Amino acid sequence: MQKLTLSVDARVIERAKRYAKANGTSVSQLVEKMLDIASAPAPADAETPPVLSRLRGSLSRGSRRDYHAYLERKYR
Repeated sequence: MQKLTLSVDARVIERAKRYAKANGTSVSQLVEKMLDIASAPAPADAETPPVLSRLRGSLSRGSRRDYHAYLERKYR
């Protein structure tokens, strides 16, 4: 299993922790499941839920260069 660092608003993290605890899972498992669902190819006859329609392709807008520039600015 690989590690992934995400930047998430503190309020979202707290809600996610409460949700995960109430549902007997972890925040890591929630994120993994959401990323799996969002990145999986949809069957041709399936209707995509609105939340996934907004998420699909959201990661493809930037380049590696953009990401590296962001990290350089962030950690100066």
